[in-house]
Amino acid sequence: MAERRRTRQIMVGDVPVGGGAPVSVQSMTVTKTADVDATLTQIYALAAAGADIVRCTCNEQAAAEGLARIVPRSPVPIVADVHFHHEMALAALEAGVHGLRLNPGNLRKPVEIKQIAAEARDRGVPIRIGVNAGSLHPDLYKRFGGATPEALVESARLELAYFDEVAFHDVKISVKASNVPLMIQAYRLASESFDHPLHLGVTEAGPLPGGLIKATAGIATLLAEGIGDTIRYSLTADPVEEARAGRQLLEALGLRERKGLDLIACPSCGRAEIDVIGVAKAAQAALEEKNLPIQVAVMGCVVNGPGEAREADLGIAAGRHRGHLFIKGQIVRVVPEDEMVEALVAEAEQLVAEGVEARLAAGDATAAAQAEADRQALFAEQGNDVNASEEKVQLIRKTLGQERGASSD
Repeated sequence: MAERRRTRQIMVGDVPVGGGAPVSVQSMTVTKTADVDATLTQIYALAAAGADIVRCTCNEQAAAEGLARIVPRSPVPIVADVHFHHEMALAALEAGVHGLRLNPGNLRKPVEIKQIAAEARDRGVPIRIGVNAGSLHPDLYKRFGGATPEALVESARLELAYFDEVAFHDVKISVKASNVPLMIQAYRLASESFDHPLHLGVTEAGPLPGGLIKATAGIATLLAEGIGDTIRYSLTADPVEEARAGRQLLEALGLRERKGLDLIACPSCGRAEIDVIGVAKAAQAALEEKNLPIQVAVMGCVVNGPGEAREADLGIAAGRHRGHLFIKGQIVRVVPEDEMVEALVAEAEQLVAEGVEARLAAGDATAAAQAEADRQALFAEQGNDVNASEEKVQLIRKTLGQERGASSD
């Protein structure tokens, strides 16, 4: 991971963005903003899934009025999304939103842009310049020969110039595209061009699983390079999936402290004693309901399982119709196979409540010996090379040797 690039810091409500603050997660409601109860229900679900900031559309008077009722009851800062009508931005400010998103390709009149910026300045409300490759000003398409990284960055630069005229500087910038390489190049250029915080995203990434892959490819690449201050997955899916994906990505990259479950599992092999996929799914479903901030491992066998997953907070490995429960690689309990998931969940709750040392001390003193006996028995039955990997190695060597011999004749 590269060192994070230092940017200015702005405040979206009580959430700092840029300036070394933790990378924040954003998502957007898909409800009608005028439907206050439905929108608040979704906002609360997004916050529970890991969203730090939530955006709501403000495209009509009823939506602006909805925002006035939503903002005071929201658990996270609310950003109003405005495209074509500058009066909607002004109405959103009156509603008390914590931020605005303006698309410079859709809101083009300088006098209106400056009016919004001046109002936001006076209220201390930041604005995101939300450039999108699919909705640039027509002049930029002509000037740059299409939606190029330079065109996207120039769009943001022109908007910043309007803001500068009214001394408004609480700005973050996005230069999104649905094409991942274009998005990456545009953000790299933006990071060299501006010191404002950058909002990362691959726009219109699409449905799962492809959209998740595209968004991760773009966002993770930039974060690994130290670029980006806040992120949003734009998926054709329940927005809760966006918030969850964003949070999990940041946790995986070590950019946010783990807040929820991180379940790891072996891919299964010839040594597996259980249906690893089935047990992993059951464990994930049961543990996600508890929202425990730990890493849990589900391993298919006891021969290598506890050792391979020794860094996990908690795990279970199957062997000889029993489950071997381990904490940080140390066996603490052996349970019947049909009780594996229940035992895992119970231990996870106690681990979070009491801590690692206490749970290790409470472990069954005979568990390690039972586990080693099972391990040795399975090792004797299956051998060290259950997947016949050494046989395959020998075949490869034989094949390559024959090929080399043939080529030298």
